[in-house]
Amino acid sequence: MATVALGTGPTARLRRSVRPGHLTTASGVGLGVAMIWFSLLVLIPLSAVVVTAAGGGWTGFWSSVTNEQTAAAIRLTVGMAAVVTLINVVMGTLIAWVLVRDEFFGKRALEVLIDIPFALPTIVAGLVLLSLYGSDSPFGIDVANTRSAVFLAFLFVTLPFIVRMVQPVLAEIDPEVEQAAASLGASRFTTFRRVILPSLAPAITAGAALSFARGVSEYGSLVLLSGNLPFRTEVTSVRILSSVENNNLAGAASVATILLVISVAVMIAVEVLQRRMSRRG
Repeated sequence: MATVALGTGPTARLRRSVRPGHLTTASGVGLGVAMIWFSLLVLIPLSAVVVTAAGGGWTGFWSSVTNEQTAAAIRLTVGMAAVVTLINVVMGTLIAWVLVRDEFFGKRALEVLIDIPFALPTIVAGLVLLSLYGSDSPFGIDVANTRSAVFLAFLFVTLPFIVRMVQPVLAEIDPEVEQAAASLGASRFTTFRRVILPSLAPAITAGAALSFARGVSEYGSLVLLSGNLPFRTEVTSVRILSSVENNNLAGAASVATILLVISVAVMIAVEVLQRRMSRRG
């Protein structure tokens, strides 16, 4: 009777040769190529911005970011992006729910329309918003040169993020889980709060982070409608462009560095929140 020796052969030898925490040669090469590509596209340009900001010293950096006009632009941008993100959390989740759970006439068209802010060049989006909500608005709504224009532009470009993050996760939730909760006497609200929402929370937080980051960095969709009025509707992206046009690269890089720090802080906070949710789950 033939005896099969367990733990022998090429597969077993490969398994023994790869120790926990160590990469194979192929994996190491792949990681190296990925890091070089990522460095060329992201790390090196970001490092160059930080280095340029530091070129004027701490005094120059601090004076650039605490300048009254710059500080007003930062407050407007960050505050408006935060408010828009909170609205998107509610409305984006609601839209995703409707698209997944309901069938209605025009659903496919709505699916396409959701992605229009992704597809349109931002300056084209700004022209569309100016046509609809400017001085010649067919609806009689004129928000040009007001803070409402910044709010509207941020809403337009950030809406799809949470919808597209939540939609596939919601589609994967087994309806039997909800039925089991209902059979145990849970109301619809309790089922949503205790069963569905915990599953959606990681997707919602990830979409919220992307929405906030996009809002903070937005330029094209609001530049035509907001009027770029100092202390009123000027956002940080416009402020950075003004600094560059005035040959103040260190000042532009300083403001860009502040935005980078804020965005990274939000991303880290979201990552920590997601890990805590995962552990609880």
